Amino acid sequence: MREAKVAKFRIGQVVRHRLFPFRGVIFDVDPEFANTEEWYEAIPENVRPHKNQPFYHLLAENDESEYVAYVSEQNLLDDSSGEPVRHPQLAEFFDKTSDGHYAPKGRAQH
Repeated sequence: MREAKVAKFRIGQVVRHRLFPFRGVIFDVDPEFANTEEWYEAIPENVRPHKNQPFYHLLAENDESEYVAYVSEQNLLDDSSGEPVRHPQLAEFFDKTSDGHYAPKGRAQH
């Protein structure tokens, strides 16, 4: 029996990438890698993450655009900047809480 992985980050949390200049809000978590082998192999080998860790789906943004990203836990850090995320799909998934965080729709504490 395999040991269950416990995700370090939560849905609605704002995180940033450890190596690349983007940040985002987590909207889903896979307990371990669940994307295509083609996607995985496209990552340069010297920065390719292990598959046996949580992977996060982010409503992501950088200075130029907004997009959806799929990132391993080892490559994420908490973003405590307090800056709002501007992703256009944010309101589809989340309500902004009174303290400026993001809660899944219908669960915001006002």
